[in-house]
Amino acid sequence: MPSNHLPLLLAAYQYKFGHDVEAMAQHLIDDIAVGWDELGTDLLDGAPPTLVAALTGGEHWPSRTLDHLITPDGSPPVRMTVTDTIAGELGMPWGYILLPQGIEVISMAHTGAGPLVAWDTDPSTPFSDHPAHWPAITTRRTPTTSRTARPPRPAAGAAPTGPRTAARR
Repeated sequence: MPSNHLPLLLAAYQYKFGHDVEAMAQHLIDDIAVGWDELGTDLLDGAPPTLVAALTGGEHWPSRTLDHLITPDGSPPVRMTVTDTIAGELGMPWGYILLPQGIEVISMAHTGAGPLVAWDTDPSTPFSDHPAHWPAITTRRTPTTSRTARPPRPAAGAAPTGPRTAARR
């Protein structure tokens, strides 16, 4: 949900990764084998204590990867590419794409591209979880064909996170 993931991702970019989207993408996407079970407060390393407290209510929990999965045939789990077509089947109502200029927020209730949240947005900004507040943009992203340009990367947190007993923003 945007109210959970956007504050963490924005603060992680601004503080933990020092405004380096490539380092952030490396950590969140490239360095994990399968995916994320939950994004934790370790993404807030380096953020001011007042911001951390505002975003977490003073709680701390670790990020957890999906490294405990067991496949039906016993083979190691593999990373799956999530598309508009299968996102609904997987129970993923939101998608996030890390771009050089910000995070594209896509409500799976709408198909296509979504609005962009600039990297310099205050992480304590209240974000809505209602899909109508994140309408689709009528123009679609143009895929890159350059070998040197990196394609947009889906952000961590696209996988659903389980409910926590304590409230989170």
